[in-house]
Amino acid sequence: MIKSDLFTTLQQGPLRHLEPLEQEIFCTRLELFLPDVERPLRRLYAHLPNFDHWLEKFIAIAARAYATRPAALRQLDLRRVHQPDWFQQPDMLGYVAYPDRFAGTLRGVGEKIPYLKDLGVTYLHLMPLLKPRPGANDGGYAVMDYRAVRDDLGSMADLSDLAAQLRAANISLCIDLVCNHTAKEHEWAQKAAAGDPTYQAYYHMFPDRALPDQYEMTVREIFPEFKSGSFTYYEAFDKWVWTTFNEFQWDLNYANPAVFGEMLDILLFLANQGVEVLRLDAVAFMWKRMGTDCENQPEAHAILQALRALSRIAAPGLLLKAEAIVPPPQLVPYLGQGEATNKECEIAYHNVFMVMLWSSLAEGKVALMTHALQQMPPIPSGASWLTYVRCHDDIGWAVTEEDAAAVGLNGYLHRSFLSDFYSGRFPDTHARGATFQFNPRTNDRRISGSCASLAGLEVSLERQDWRELDLAVRRILLIHSLILAFGGIPLLYMGDEIGLLNDPSYLEDPDLAADNRWLHRPRMDWALAEKRHDWQNVNGRLFQSLRQFIHARKRTPALHAQAGSRPVWTHNEQVFGLLRVSPRGRVLVLANFSPQPQTVPAHRLHELGFGGPRHDQLRDQPLPGWQDITLEPYGTVWLI
Repeated sequence: MIKSDLFTTLQQGPLRHLEPLEQEIFCTRLELFLPDVERPLRRLYAHLPNFDHWLEKFIAIAARAYATRPAALRQLDLRRVHQPDWFQQPDMLGYVAYPDRFAGTLRGVGEKIPYLKDLGVTYLHLMPLLKPRPGANDGGYAVMDYRAVRDDLGSMADLSDLAAQLRAANISLCIDLVCNHTAKEHEWAQKAAAGDPTYQAYYHMFPDRALPDQYEMTVREIFPEFKSGSFTYYEAFDKWVWTTFNEFQWDLNYANPAVFGEMLDILLFLANQGVEVLRLDAVAFMWKRMGTDCENQPEAHAILQALRALSRIAAPGLLLKAEAIVPPPQLVPYLGQGEATNKECEIAYHNVFMVMLWSSLAEGKVALMTHALQQMPPIPSGASWLTYVRCHDDIGWAVTEEDAAAVGLNGYLHRSFLSDFYSGRFPDTHARGATFQFNPRTNDRRISGSCASLAGLEVSLERQDWRELDLAVRRILLIHSLILAFGGIPLLYMGDEIGLLNDPSYLEDPDLAADNRWLHRPRMDWALAEKRHDWQNVNGRLFQSLRQFIHARKRTPALHAQAGSRPVWTHNEQVFGLLRVSPRGRVLVLANFSPQPQTVPAHRLHELGFGGPRHDQLRDQPLPGWQDITLEPYGTVWLI
């Protein structure tokens, strides 16, 4: 139970300008969620003699955010509380874009809302837009001011206005909150560099190499081509600073409760601007422990659980999205397990599914994908996957030795094959990509490239090979049909809906030239988008076909995220099967990963419960029962 004097302190302090009913609402939420606040915070800070002081300080931060939350967002909170599965509905569709490359400014994004509505978008993730350091900034992930927007995009008022416009159009706004590090130009870092011990404690700083050398025995290099090691020496103040990603990104020290309090305050400030989803960047790295890889530590989960609980008190309409691109056993806990079930992040990226889509396209077989996805642990009922075929980042080949061996493959050789295939080194490959961050010690080679170029559209257009062009379009539609059917929120990356190709123009910008991920971050081609309703061109064919798939998803209740997604063997090694079963209905997805027609036998369909009358939900047409199903090259059906 909460001490009555804490209630009194809140009512006389941050809540004092609210009506008595509003004060009671906050206090009721606090009483309900206090155990979920206190449990993870005790794991982090119970050893501190002033733990109760910090706990009350964090609650006061939540109270101030609640007291200043605009009325329209309080109404949104009420709506979300009464429909907690709103983000799990089959009508959800995400779109991911850099605001400047999509529409120039935040006001420009608002002008493009009709385009998003035409596609069916209900969730818009605008890539890093908070004020970054000047010059190289890791695509905006080196933030120097969390409370300001990039100058060329607009202002924080423009962000709030855009959020309101999107909300009126039934589109939820998502932005990035970089949790693990700040830019070295951030105010905290500048004060630390000037010698302020209070702010030096905000970061991991060391007087010599003794501890960094011990840590580096077990941590991995994230960007080996950009810099060596995880620490940087600064002669100006004679200290080594933990810099996991780049020299200009300083890792925050969450063992210091003041850092947690700062990030909580920022998170709730952004929520009060109308942001409905926060993508929490690099969460796997937030806690350091000697002798480990300093990733996915239990305390990192405790930080997220405490942020979730406190945000549910102050702004329950807010969702937290974990950016954790880690192996499955470490991934699912970010959605909550054990006592934290439904009490951590609500959504997370299904990186394994994305990797397996590209692996199956390259191999032309689905055994590895079927087996790997069957091994995925279940997720909580109140959580959801984000499914995607591409994002702003590179593709790292998350194929484990165990999964590869289970289907007769060598994991090391298969990862090498995928890198060769998608970088254009493999004979007769259709893909056009680039190697990102080659590590000679491990032969790890990640891949950059747009969806269309990796799927073969760029090569076929260059060669004017119309048969290959048709196959490339089919590949793009195939993998998108699967992210739409799998379960969760499907994300379309900007321009994929009209087949934008690799853009080498990034090489002309010295701040971007060293990072070939900009190859698949092109500017939106609005002249091409204007032709999206013309079936006679390849771009219109892509847009219209995808929109048809999206409408099929929206009218299929059985694709609600709470329905299980079970990969099934189809008795054809080139056809992937996915079974969705729940009280809302049953769907069997069949996807041919071969450039030749493939058949699924009638007896296997009967075993899966689809032997009788069938309906292809994708095309909204009946199919004969009790017969084999033959799929066109790279064809797919959704059977109900």
